[in-house]
Amino acid sequence: MNFSVGPPGLIIAAPRSGAGKTTVTLGLLRALRRQGGAVQPFKCGPDYIDPAFHEIAAGRPSFNLDSWAMGEELIATLATEASAGATISIAEGVMGLFDGAAARGRSGTGATADLAALLGWPVVLVLDVAGQTETAAAVALGCARYRDDVDIAGVILNRVASQRHFSLVAPAFDRINMRIFGAILREDRLALPERHLGLVQAGEIPAIDQRLDALADIIAAAIDLDAIGQSARPAKAAIAIREAHSDGARSRLQPPGQRIALAQDRAFSFMYPHVLRQWRHAGAEIVPFSPLADDPPDATADAVWLPGGYPELHAGALASAHSFREGLQKLARRSIPIHGECGGHMVLGRGLEDADGNRHEMTGLLGLETSFAKRRLHLGYRRARLRIACALGAKGTEVLGHEFHYASTVSTSDDPLVDCWDAAGAEVPEQGARQGSTTGTFFHVIDRIAI
Repeated sequence: MNFSVGPPGLIIAAPRSGAGKTTVTLGLLRALRRQGGAVQPFKCGPDYIDPAFHEIAAGRPSFNLDSWAMGEELIATLATEASAGATISIAEGVMGLFDGAAARGRSGTGATADLAALLGWPVVLVLDVAGQTETAAAVALGCARYRDDVDIAGVILNRVASQRHFSLVAPAFDRINMRIFGAILREDRLALPERHLGLVQAGEIPAIDQRLDALADIIAAAIDLDAIGQSARPAKAAIAIREAHSDGARSRLQPPGQRIALAQDRAFSFMYPHVLRQWRHAGAEIVPFSPLADDPPDATADAVWLPGGYPELHAGALASAHSFREGLQKLARRSIPIHGECGGHMVLGRGLEDADGNRHEMTGLLGLETSFAKRRLHLGYRRARLRIACALGAKGTEVLGHEFHYASTVSTSDDPLVDCWDAAGAEVPEQGARQGSTTGTFFHVIDRIAI
């Protein structure tokens, strides 16, 4: 075994969503980076938006760590090997600290607490204390005592109204012997724009670096950065990474080809970094192209992958991208594997109706018709068994992923690709689609289970 534990790490979490985890994480990443350290960001759970902000703030790719969909082997590998050269790792939690799926997955329920217990990284709680005084300490104490395997290193108080407000909150933390790393006053400049799937993408925000620098200024002035750094701990040696021939290594997602044409632009930006990392480690070459720029996929590719994103916001441009469409169709006629996830799946279909009810012609490689005119949320973990061999793996392979979109299926004429269940084991309507060598799913694949 290789006992690689990586740099010390910690997790920024909160008792609930909306308490300020992302804001504090981004400010910490940029502030610590400005001090001269190399900061490795991570995100707990299936998220694309936050990691894109992390990467700009820290200057290093942010990796997802998901205890429901990932095995311990993959989590350990990412938490240690992906942070090579970093001086500290900082993971942003998801939802409330203990909130996860209804049933346990491969390494946990997907809750931030499961990741903290697995890695042994201490938790820094972000508490929104607006309208509270001593109750904030009671909430923090409850979090600290709820699970013996989760270590709360201290708290950051957020949305503090004034110095007087702080003086009413702080004494209760002294009584429970819990450290306050700092207090952030209510500050309008901390807000970032949002849209229906979360924050607006990092690359779409004008002067994003200046905004992150301003955020880092606020965080650095309010929080004891040295104390934060000293609270971090290396990942547990007990989850040491196994040799490449282990069962854990065999369970990883294999590349769909040797030379993979990957759609990458504002319409196709939701690609998990750990998947690309695994493909490259397996010897695959990634060849990016932009459908929005009407680029065709590389004609010499032996696989094409269309990630998710926001195709509905660019449906008109995609409908006019004739070189892109013709390039895909040529590869499909040669039986080259072509796979789309969520937004990519929709673009492989016949048509997409935008939020205003306008239908846009898509590539037509699948028979799928989708619509955003009537929003309907599809959300949750997915376990899927492949009915046939395809870009996702051999027939019978089980893959784990996550679905999150508001599109409705108007019609489909495709063969089903998968049998699919949610985190609790209940069957879900998602069956994916297949026509020839072209396939698609509404879920984004995260990991696979060895067969």
